[in-house]
Amino acid sequence: MRFVVIGGDAAGMSAASRAKRNDRTLEVVVLEQTNDVSYSACGMPYNIADPARPVEDLVVRRAEVFRKEQNIDLRLGHRAQTLDRAERTVSGTTVGGEPFQVDYDKLLIATGARAIRLTAPGADLPGVMTLKSLEDARRIKDYLNRHPVRSVLIVGMGYIGLEMAEAFHERGVKVELVKRRPSTLPWAPEGMADLVKSELEAKGARLRFATRVSGITEDDGCLKVTFDSGDQTVVDMILVAVGIMPNSEIAADAGLELGPSRAIAVDRSLRTTDPDIFAAGDCADAFNVITGQRVWVPLALRANRAGWAVADNVTGKSVELPGIVGTAVFKVFDLQVARTGLSLDEAQGAGFAPVNTYVKTRSRAHAHPGNQTLHVALVADRGSGRLLGAQMVGKEGVAHRIDAVAVALHAGMTVAEFTQCDMAYAPPFSPVWDPLLTAGNQLLKALG
Repeated sequence: MRFVVIGGDAAGMSAASRAKRNDRTLEVVVLEQTNDVSYSACGMPYNIADPARPVEDLVVRRAEVFRKEQNIDLRLGHRAQTLDRAERTVSGTTVGGEPFQVDYDKLLIATGARAIRLTAPGADLPGVMTLKSLEDARRIKDYLNRHPVRSVLIVGMGYIGLEMAEAFHERGVKVELVKRRPSTLPWAPEGMADLVKSELEAKGARLRFATRVSGITEDDGCLKVTFDSGDQTVVDMILVAVGIMPNSEIAADAGLELGPSRAIAVDRSLRTTDPDIFAAGDCADAFNVITGQRVWVPLALRANRAGWAVADNVTGKSVELPGIVGTAVFKVFDLQVARTGLSLDEAQGAGFAPVNTYVKTRSRAHAHPGNQTLHVALVADRGSGRLLGAQMVGKEGVAHRIDAVAVALHAGMTVAEFTQCDMAYAPPFSPVWDPLLTAGNQLLKALG
């Protein structure tokens, strides 16, 4: 049997490797349009921050390792463009312009996602960058190394935009950020969004809200940016970080069903509407464990886990994934920011009768040195008492604490059940009443 994989990053190579481990007789062919496979995309901002670190440090496993050690037919520079379901073929062209065609018995579409680009005039000028692929990271780092970049405008304040603000700051670049929405964290309580705003401003970043870029022109070797407010700024470089979109065109053109945000619709076994074609990674949707509805939340862990599940299903095991709760964490200079599950607005939109609580507590025992303020928000459903989500911001104790709520969400726990969990205590790590328990007890009161 021939198992063909389109896309050679997290989901694609996880599936290819596991399928080969499961069945060494299986013929596995991977078509990757770039020259990069299996790299840490989430580590790119931190790599860019360090001029001395080569981008190649982010490569987890090189192509020749997959070929020699696992006997995977990994074809770099092969862009898949057409899927013929009747003939069971994938066609495309190589980077050299040569056409190719590959037959498949089972197929995985793991084409990932791409950065959304500005449509404003001048958005294609040199010095206007995006960050999604390893080649993007190379391009940005090379530009920083070759040009006297003293200032940068970051368009967008999502995870990548905020992480890159710190990366540019580390390299001595003056940072300005612009966002069309009125706050930094639209899914968090106002107090948490204000903390992120204050942290950015304390590090010298200039922030613009509720406006967007309307045009870019060259200005004596720099980039002059005009906003729809009429204001202007002049910078040496622009990073566009307004989000990503799934690379689902090959599936759509073949008549496969699409889900939210035009991601490829898959069932819990990762099958598309064609039983011999799977999809996984940033190009595919998932089920939200809390609502049961389809969602598109591109996450690294989900991509790897989905790749494993596809491999198991292709090689004869029956595997289904229950779904995701959208757990995420990122760093904004000295702050840790995390979320899982539904925000208050998302819960209301999903049909719940949400109740929330927002507490400011301590990361350690009250008398222990290094104590920091920890902001915790919890959301629950009034009718059932079920825990629905959490958001957290603080200088310590956030990144792994959010996982406790994620587990509770997967288990469908009520707030009452969550507040009875036996959480670890020692003065260097937590008060006797963990911040999550404190927030949970307050939420119990609000639930009545």
